Amino acid sequence: MVTQDRPLLGVFWMALTGLNFVAVTALVKHVGSDVPAAQGAFLRYLLGLVFLVPMIRPILAARLTKRQLKLFAARGVMHTIAVILWFFAMARIPIADVTAMNYLSPVYITLGAAILLKEPLPPRRLAAVVVALLGAVIILRPGLREIDSGHIAMLGTALMFAAGYLIAKQLSGEVSAAVVVGMLSITVTIGLAPFAVMVWEPVSMANIGWLFLVACFATAGHYSMTLAFAAAPLTVTQPVTFLQLVWAVILGAVVFNEPVDAWVLLGGGVILASVSFITWREAVAKRRITPSAYQTKG
Repeated sequence: MVTQDRPLLGVFWMALTGLNFVAVTALVKHVGSDVPAAQGAFLRYLLGLVFLVPMIRPILAARLTKRQLKLFAARGVMHTIAVILWFFAMARIPIADVTAMNYLSPVYITLGAAILLKEPLPPRRLAAVVVALLGAVIILRPGLREIDSGHIAMLGTALMFAAGYLIAKQLSGEVSAAVVVGMLSITVTIGLAPFAVMVWEPVSMANIGWLFLVACFATAGHYSMTLAFAAAPLTVTQPVTFLQLVWAVILGAVVFNEPVDAWVLLGGGVILASVSFITWREAVAKRRITPSAYQTKG
């Protein structure tokens, strides 16, 4: 994908991406514990398969090797676990906490790229990673407030999304983006199925409708994100992702009566500032190791 120099358009599309993903978060929060986490995640992906139709031909034409199929399966496992944990967290902790902690995924990716893929990790980038982890400590404040199981789930969510992205990074140079996205939808739907069966409960048509809307907004978010990346470099669009945390705080307070936690805003800001610095350093080095926080979304 060739990136153009249209910063205002890139900012617009990234802001719209944030709104789409905030809508995803709000809808999952609305469904809440009415549907078990694994079942809700499965229905979201199953209903989203309708968007897979245009990708069927590229997948068949790719003639995937056994190695590639194994990598896609591994990514599917990572993403399956991440999505279940994310649905679990959404039913238990404030939207702002979920949003802020999701910013950790690019930080994990930077560490994983250095450890597993032997990518360079200069001192300044390592310092930015440490600062981001301090941002997570600010959000969690261990010893000063009760850490919910949802917070632990979000730490696992960010880690699993990061692992999945590192696998996708290896595959992206071998197959088209349509194949990467399409195979993710297929493998995650299959991966979620047994977990959903184990906890299956009757689900209302209303909740099925909400989960279909989750799939719609998620698809729209990934599409607008792609347009943002095509319009402007990550160094321009990355800082705009902080708006999602602001909107999440407003949504949580107005719609779900969640208290505004200044520490969560501060911690999220620290993490995102660190991610933006890492992104800028990579742009200077003409690399693309660390994605936007949105690229780790389901």
